[in-house]
Amino acid sequence: MARRVSRRAAAGGGLIALGVLLLLALAAVWSFEGPGPRARAGAATTVILAKGSGVRQIGAALETSGVITSSTLFTVAARVTGAAGRLKAGEYEIASGASMASILSDIRAGKVVRHLISVPEGWTSGMALDAVNAAPWLTGSAEEPPEGSILPDSYEVQRGEDRAEVVGKMRAAQAKLLAQLWATRDPGLPIATPEQAVTLASIVEKETGVAAERPRVAAVFINRLRAGMALQSDPTIIYGISKGRPLGRGIRRSELDALSPYNSYTVVGLPPTPIANPGRAALMAVLHPLKTDELYFVAKGDGGHVFASTLEAHEANVARWRALEKQRAAAGGAR
Repeated sequence: MARRVSRRAAAGGGLIALGVLLLLALAAVWSFEGPGPRARAGAATTVILAKGSGVRQIGAALETSGVITSSTLFTVAARVTGAAGRLKAGEYEIASGASMASILSDIRAGKVVRHLISVPEGWTSGMALDAVNAAPWLTGSAEEPPEGSILPDSYEVQRGEDRAEVVGKMRAAQAKLLAQLWATRDPGLPIATPEQAVTLASIVEKETGVAAERPRVAAVFINRLRAGMALQSDPTIIYGISKGRPLGRGIRRSELDALSPYNSYTVVGLPPTPIANPGRAALMAVLHPLKTDELYFVAKGDGGHVFASTLEAHEANVARWRALEKQRAAAGGAR
């Protein structure tokens, strides 16, 4: 009889132990698949996983940040699912209440936070470098790239990327695009190299902010190059004075007469380097200019220009728009 009792007790104890294990397993599954901790502040928590971190270090970082409840469970789950050796370092934004399963999946997939660095068309390389240097999530240092060597665009970068590598991406994008566009250029252009195309495109970029005008402005400069005329572009003079930074004033008469390789009023042909970084549209305009005999244009005060084929017509346009400017100034003063 005693033997029967002990056997029953042992069986009962085994069932209890099995039940406990089952409950622990269910709890683990719930902890892994169910909702995670709420964010300590806001709707998400930013976690930075350092390069070279192992699965245990990653789990510890996640637990310390308060986005998971158990680094041990995270480590076990990562190993069981085969994700342990595929976790990617970087910056992660983890939503409040995210499950451990979704966090593990995102880190395995490398769904890191992407930051943007935007370089508008017409920025100089110095301005672009300023933007790269101002990004607090980048590391290292970079030298100012040659003028006209980067492609204006918005670039995705990750926390911890090297600044020199980011500038390298911008230069590689420009080189790739320029090679494609140069290969399809119109025949007979007075431009001998891709570098000259970039130089002229940078002038077009700075001369007009109206996208539809770019091929027409490019045509005027192309026609002037063919005719051996000076380009007479104010932005080239500004670049020679301030390397493209805004002057905050008008161009002085002495600066128009100055002997400078960037003075396109006194020097015939292209300046020695680009004066900014032109975008795709400006490059396209130079390599596929409008077919026209126009040689002149003058700003009309609204960002656009009036074009002319003869000096007489151009001078009449200049007189007309100067008179209009005086009328506008007078009307503004009367108010």
